[in-house]
Order: sequence, then C-alpha cells, then structure tokens
Amino acid sequence: MVVTKDTLIGEILQENAEAAAPYFFEIGMHCLGCPASIGETIEEACMVHGADVDELLANLNKALA
Repeated sequence: MVVTKDTLIGEILQENAEAAAPYFFEIGMHCLGCPASIGETIEEACMVHGADVDELLANLNKALA
C-alpha cells in the first residue's frame, strides 16, 4: 500500500493498524476508532492536528512497506 495525502485513515488502519497507529498517536490523534477519523484523509488529519503531512506520509509509507 502506498499512502498519499488523499488516503483515508480507515483504509490505512484496515491495511495494518498495528504499524500505523503509533504515527497517528505521535501527532495527537488518539481517536482512531471514531467514525469521523476513519473517514478523514491524511491531509485533513494533519491540518486538524497541526502536523507535517509530508513527514507523516514518509513515516506511514516506511512502516507499511
């Protein structure tokens, strides 16, 4: 799986929640099970949490490779 700014968080969690969750926790996103977060894109999550989208993408893609 290749994660982009438009990838939904729910898709990433379905692929490998164990590998991806720590990176969401790092940006302060602790509500991974709530319906709003599952339908959010990576870019939207980073905007809401004030995180660097490119850094999160790099971390997620490395973890899911």
